Amino acid sequence: MEKIIEVKNLKKSFGENEVLHDINLNINRGEVVSLIGPSGSGKSTILRCIIDLETITYGDIFIEGKNLKDKKIKKQILLKTGMVFQSFNLFPHMTVRNNIVRTLKLVKKTSLDEATKIAKEVLEVVGLSDKIDNFPSELSGGQRQRVAIARALALQPDILLFDEPTSALDPELVKEVLDIIRKLKNKKITMLIVSHEMNFVKEISDKVVVLEKGKILEKGTSKQIFENPKSSRVREFLNTIY
Repeated sequence: MEKIIEVKNLKKSFGENEVLHDINLNINRGEVVSLIGPSGSGKSTILRCIIDLETITYGDIFIEGKNLKDKKIKKQILLKTGMVFQSFNLFPHMTVRNNIVRTLKLVKKTSLDEATKIAKEVLEVVGLSDKIDNFPSELSGGQRQRVAIARALALQPDILLFDEPTSALDPELVKEVLDIIRKLKNKKITMLIVSHEMNFVKEISDKVVVLEKGKILEKGTSKQIFENPKSSRVREFLNTIY
């Protein structure tokens, strides 16, 4: 299988505090990989390093074989990666349409007509065509997160990163967001997901990586991690939340 993300010997420190210790991770094209573990274990920091929101302290990250440290092609590499945050990050003063159109014009210099066409297409994917002229304040939390997913999809990334996409939602709104992620899996989009929704993680993931205190405790198939983990600490963690 073709490797699309390779993380090699990644370390990240904030001052004297090393929050990621020697992380090694390979993700193949079309795979869904979930990062799980206690709060503060470094899951979100890994995502932020992959999309260059955090500067890595040591190690290398390759996207489609190209090193993120190569400043000449960094922007081109990062265009292949989209991220969906737990807090939506929508522009409150813009309609749903303009949230997507503005992003396309800023990031890819897309023309207004083409950006509008793409906005309509991605809103159809997430089931929100009828909300195109609404403002974020007029939407539920689940709908806002679906707009955030549509905005990420509009950039046509090869990889989508999800950082706790349902943690800011009321329980009854979680399902609608998870259903969209299921739909994206069927489209064979490569996804790296941080989530505490263990039933969903077990169902959707090809591979699961368990972290604690900035280290990988165990990684394997979803079936292996949830049904037959090798590490006693992983068993203990899963027993408390699953």
